[in-house]
Amino acid sequence: MRSVRQNVAVAASGCNDGCSAEAMHELIWSCLPIAALVVDSRNRVINVNPAAESLFNCSARSLTGRPVSELSPNGKMLTSNLRQVRERQSPVLLDNFMITAQGRGGLLSNLQIAPIPDGFDKLLICIRSREIEGRISRGALAKSAALSAVGLADMLSHEIRNPLSGIVGAAQLLAMKLQGEDLELTSLIVDEAYRIRRLVEQVDQLGTAEAGECNALNVHDLLNQACRTARVGFAAGVQIDTEYDPSLPEIYADGDKLLRAFLNLLQNASEALVSQGSGIRVRTFYDGSLRVRNAAGREQALPVHVEIIDDGPGIDPELTENAFEPFVSGRLNGTGLGLAMVSAILSELGGWISFESQPGNTVFRVSLPVAADVNSVN
Repeated sequence: MRSVRQNVAVAASGCNDGCSAEAMHELIWSCLPIAALVVDSRNRVINVNPAAESLFNCSARSLTGRPVSELSPNGKMLTSNLRQVRERQSPVLLDNFMITAQGRGGLLSNLQIAPIPDGFDKLLICIRSREIEGRISRGALAKSAALSAVGLADMLSHEIRNPLSGIVGAAQLLAMKLQGEDLELTSLIVDEAYRIRRLVEQVDQLGTAEAGECNALNVHDLLNQACRTARVGFAAGVQIDTEYDPSLPEIYADGDKLLRAFLNLLQNASEALVSQGSGIRVRTFYDGSLRVRNAAGREQALPVHVEIIDDGPGIDPELTENAFEPFVSGRLNGTGLGLAMVSAILSELGGWISFESQPGNTVFRVSLPVAADVNSVN
């Protein structure tokens, strides 16, 4: 399955100022940023663009010849709308229509169906996944939260650390002159001050992390290490299953920081299983449909995806908009720093994090660049 970039290169290589109309059409078809299919008069797929291959996670060869009704659990409704477009010779828009992608289940999408005026009853179907749009929106919130977290860390480091030292010193001096219950109170002051200091140190990591070194890495090696650490530590007794795509290319990242992000996500998932749920699933796959602008303003593909899934009670809907903000937590006595740390790390590495949550199924997805793509840009 060729990428959009490869298809554009192939089409463009033979297209100059004097290229044929057919070559230009092929170039436009390859460059379309949304999934598109052409179906014949029998509603069978006869042409697929690269974006559709990515969306359905299936090659053009596998899709070609299939009844288009097989690509949706609402096949009858889709067929009815195709018939309506042919009869009226006018486009139809289907909002919130479910399609089925290989290995990804149902995807809520918007479909546009238009007639092709060639006399053979062919139709063009354009598909825009709402899942991708939603993830981009939530990912943007995570990136914004990461910046807020770094600013908060700087503020706390300067405004709280020094007064805490004074409080601890004063309490220790008082303890030398007190006895009984008064001495116990000074001990309480010192203990609580140290607890606040530890919290400040955790937050401080958001803004003072040392610059790491990014390299080409096998993401499965990092995930296996994270899972081993989780099984003998905070997730002891929790079932952790893995579902890896062995064909994934190497990613480009700082291994130590990305490992810390994976450990935070696994810990977050294991803690969610305390009240209900039975296990965690770690899944990887390739999907080239997500492209974002990096810090340099260039468009960057993030095709390698890692999902950490738990079947716990889910995230409180009131917290979803602020889940990546520091001190936002749905757990009693939770610091709310884990996801803030993850969002800060992914933002620094040029990756993306998003999530979807409902009772019994919470999915955190980390999206990462491929080493070959980053090296070619550099």
